[in-house]
Amino acid sequence: MSDKVFRLDAGYQQYDWGKIGSSSAVAQFASHSDPSIKIDESKPYAELWMGTHSKTPSFNHETKESLRDIIASNPEQYLGKDIINKFQSTNEVPFLFKVLSIEKVLSIQAHPDKALGKILRAQDPKNYPDDNHKPEMAIAVTDFEGFCGFKPLDEIADELKRIPEFTNIVGEETSNEFINKIDINAKKGSKEDIENKKLLQAVFSKVMNADDEKIIENSKKLIKRAETSPSDFNKKDLPELLIRLNKQFPNDIGLFCGGLMLNHCSLKPGEALFLRAKDPHAYINGDIIECMAASDNVVRAGFTPKFKDVKNLVEMLTYSYDPVDEQKMKLEAFDKKSSGAGKATLYNPPIDEFAIIQTTFDKSLGKRQFNGLDGPSIMITTKGNGYVINGSQKLKAEPGFVFFIAPNTSVELEAEDSYFTTYRAFVEPTL
Repeated sequence: MSDKVFRLDAGYQQYDWGKIGSSSAVAQFASHSDPSIKIDESKPYAELWMGTHSKTPSFNHETKESLRDIIASNPEQYLGKDIINKFQSTNEVPFLFKVLSIEKVLSIQAHPDKALGKILRAQDPKNYPDDNHKPEMAIAVTDFEGFCGFKPLDEIADELKRIPEFTNIVGEETSNEFINKIDINAKKGSKEDIENKKLLQAVFSKVMNADDEKIIENSKKLIKRAETSPSDFNKKDLPELLIRLNKQFPNDIGLFCGGLMLNHCSLKPGEALFLRAKDPHAYINGDIIECMAASDNVVRAGFTPKFKDVKNLVEMLTYSYDPVDEQKMKLEAFDKKSSGAGKATLYNPPIDEFAIIQTTFDKSLGKRQFNGLDGPSIMITTKGNGYVINGSQKLKAEPGFVFFIAPNTSVELEAEDSYFTTYRAFVEPTL
């Protein structure tokens, strides 16, 4: 067995919002990779974790040694000198790689940047367990929907005019000020843009600080409106979405701070979102590949029974209001360090901790060669069958099979069928 490329066993999490039984990609991947795992068709399977996070670490498939311990035994071989220096760690990769299978909406949330993460950790270590930031990228494996960032301001103003329940929560004065003072032609960074963000913050603050009775009363009226007068809404899919979310979290504040204020985003398989620090978001439904900086810091807003830190949330958000298409990632060909059959696509968010390479094949099959990368990587097969080849080593790659690839290690991916698809999270010093 090579010590540069080896298979991993990844752990899974059974949160309430996960897809049930074998309908979950997480359950399918976990049980196919490890036949001793028997799927319970009555239970949710929410997340597959691939990496060194102490909560659910990955293990070498053959030796059962944890990836964290393997890295600690020879940090330079498994991380590389530059990665050790950059992230100041000798036993973990700087990212957490996941598969998520989502049946019910996750909490509307945002994550602090590094500066705020340090402050929150010092103030409240129980709710903020580390001082890191948590930028995230989501790539759709199946059709996916989520909330991402605030809607364009003219859409929110239109909703305040159309939907009395929204105005009741926000108040007449703040609603009118928002409708009359926003400048929809403001350039990013201009004083008009800054004023727009203050107006948006005022509306969001009114929603988040509304008392429970007011939220419940207006939620009931809002859902009745969605059921009986769907033409009152400015988007055709919004009434159905609100009704669906209300079944999962009845009379919840998330109907207002999420359904009426955030972009509703749909992704086809292979499309991706990058979720910056301090931007509100939530996953609603679907299966995704997710990668994030290794942190557990979350500031929640709605669709959750957990702690909501309203004061910090209202103060910390960027209040960006880009259209939904601008939230989607621009994809690049990964041709600099790869060649051969198939297609390599790079998902490269504007952060240091990670990027992802998707490799797909068509009917011509064949092999794709990858030169060594300057840092560690973790790869999962999501569809089809093939092989991971390193020198004389040839490892079978099937759905749910996960691999660790050490720095400066060249590999070939060989397709056995045209469905063969892999996702590889990696970090390099100059990402």
